[in-house]
Amino acid sequence: MSTISTPASTGFFRNRFVQIIMVSGIFLQTGIWVRNFAILLYVMEKTNNDPFSVSLISVAEFAPIFLFSIIGGTFADRWRPKRTMVWCDGLSAVSVFIVLLAVTFGSWKAVFFVTLVSAILSQFSQPSTMKLFKVHVSEGQMQMGMALFQALMSIFMIIGPLLGTFVYQRFGIHFAIAVMGIAFMLSAGVLVFLPPDVSEQKEKQEGNFWLELKDGFRYVWSKKVLRLLGGGFIVAGFAVGIIQPLSIFIVTERLGLPKENVQWLMMVNGAAMLIGGGAVMGLSKKISPQKLLPATMLVSAISITGVGLSTSVTFTLVVQFINGLFFPCIPIGINTLILQSTEESFVGRVNGVLNPLFMGAMVVTMSMAGWLKSQFSLVSMYGAAGVLFLIGLFFILPLMGRNASGQKPVAVEGE
Repeated sequence: MSTISTPASTGFFRNRFVQIIMVSGIFLQTGIWVRNFAILLYVMEKTNNDPFSVSLISVAEFAPIFLFSIIGGTFADRWRPKRTMVWCDGLSAVSVFIVLLAVTFGSWKAVFFVTLVSAILSQFSQPSTMKLFKVHVSEGQMQMGMALFQALMSIFMIIGPLLGTFVYQRFGIHFAIAVMGIAFMLSAGVLVFLPPDVSEQKEKQEGNFWLELKDGFRYVWSKKVLRLLGGGFIVAGFAVGIIQPLSIFIVTERLGLPKENVQWLMMVNGAAMLIGGGAVMGLSKKISPQKLLPATMLVSAISITGVGLSTSVTFTLVVQFINGLFFPCIPIGINTLILQSTEESFVGRVNGVLNPLFMGAMVVTMSMAGWLKSQFSLVSMYGAAGVLFLIGLFFILPLMGRNASGQKPVAVEGE
């Protein structure tokens, strides 16, 4: 059973860990969204809207997640989580300023390095964040915690595209890169004020690393809930990878609008995610994650297909809103199930095993997205993604019969 950092009477929103992690998240999301849109618009400008170059941005962001997630998750179980998070954000800032120098002296392709390095470091930081949620947030409030974190990301899905586009168009790529570095530095500074790592959290002997890595795989395989989540992860990853680099082409080709209008699509989706995440947070004690996930998979299948078919701006925005309304249930439900089903000492490794399943599948189809677009229509590709979400639904459905209250660790077979 995890320890709680504050008395039960203090309340979730007065939890020091929650307050600090949210403030850090604001700075981190600022850096990420300026990075996402500034680099996207910059690369499209440099390459004359080349689909292959656009897809490479996504590959640079997600391929390292696949490659480093397992290693990062294992180290997250070995290292002190607070220190890991501070160092990762600090190193991200340093890498950004190095890239700023490279771009200043003529190497525009160095912008890919910003995405690459921050994606690698996030694989050491993110599992540490999950471990601290397990330590500092009570089990009954975990789904609320995941919903709050998702709400923050949804807010930035609304303001992030505007912010990133404004910074790039008004001030240029050099200023945008500087904003990224400062944001990562501020995030690291805020994390310094996290509660100290518990004294028992000590680094283990180096010789145990590979054994611990293998133990992580065995642990996931021994839990049916985690195996089912893994299957759903893979199929959903294939689906998301198909459409991830192509939203800008929905705007330019299906809707016939300038590329900058992709921000409005993202904003509508983000506003809906904020509403959906808030609803899940308010109903966290009434609706279990086992019920949230199947409903979301079904809605995603229908709405993604609808986006691909639509040539109407209004209809596309409506479908995007519906998809965004339900989409927060996926990360909220999955992360809650992982935390409920996993012992504290295995949280990092479970994340390290499951995330590559999703990311690896996503990178496979993402890296092929540019080529697939030259072979098939956007309608076909979005339709295929919808079918894959339906297949993923069949992996998630068996979870509905497991501990619907969501207030206790999920009872699983094989324990």
